[in-house]
Amino acid sequence: MNLVFCGTPRFAVPTLTTLVQAGFKVSLVVTQPDKPRGRGLELIDSPVKQAALALRLPLAQPDKIKNNEQFKSQLSSLNPEAIIVVGYGRIIPRWMIDLPPMGNLNLHASLLPKYRGAAPIQWAIAAGEPKTGVTIMRIDEGLDTGDILTQREMAITNEDRADTLVPRLAQMGAELMIETLHGLQAGKVVATPQDHSKATLAPILKKVDGLIDFNRTAVEIWNRLRGFQPWPGAYTSFRGKQLQVHAAKPSESSAVLAQGEVLADNDNLHVGCGNHTALAISELQLEGKKRMSAREFLNGYKLAKGERLGSS
Repeated sequence: MNLVFCGTPRFAVPTLTTLVQAGFKVSLVVTQPDKPRGRGLELIDSPVKQAALALRLPLAQPDKIKNNEQFKSQLSSLNPEAIIVVGYGRIIPRWMIDLPPMGNLNLHASLLPKYRGAAPIQWAIAAGEPKTGVTIMRIDEGLDTGDILTQREMAITNEDRADTLVPRLAQMGAELMIETLHGLQAGKVVATPQDHSKATLAPILKKVDGLIDFNRTAVEIWNRLRGFQPWPGAYTSFRGKQLQVHAAKPSESSAVLAQGEVLADNDNLHVGCGNHTALAISELQLEGKKRMSAREFLNGYKLAKGERLGSS
């Protein structure tokens, strides 16, 4: 099968490499232009570009695609049977949707219609979902609203964080894409419209999403901490400085604490949360300091009675 692949992040790499390994013809890889990074603003290749170069595949990096006649002509001349889209980061225009006979097939990291949007893995964990998964859908002009072709589930364990779940879902999605393409070839895959009434959104993450609200329960805060890894993480303030919480879990302490109130107990720093719950922080980092255990933190800072996190 003759394909065009569109993708940018590391999440997309397993699908590209698996397509090549499975014998599909990838006539062109499309990825976003190189982006400046770091203090020196050095141009950095996207993970998909790096993979394409390693696989010696033809590469295109158009800045815009909607009204790009040169890019449109290039894709049209390839006559792809399908366009595979995984985290490309651009809205697919109508002309591109209509181009291949099998359509534009998108790997999305949720069980659609749940968690449409840019950060489905992060928000699924943050919401305390017991499971997530991957969906292969046929792209239309909406935001992740196209017909579902195939889906596969994956449990979310208490040990999972977004940064550990991403590679597992990426590999699952790559395998499901191969199965879906074979199924479409054999006429065994039937497109199913989404139930839009059950849709939820997973918007792009913002720095403020990582700010801990101690009105939430300890479980809710813990879920958000795990979901928002590695960015924006979970942070609050201590004595006027930002305090990043790297590791924590709901506390089993029987102490009754006000929301945000801190208590030293063995190797943990307990913090009062909503609904009379508490969070046990085991690893943290104060602004301008190195990452440290709660014990190291407590050795360095004597807590005043009734002192709170998140207060000025």
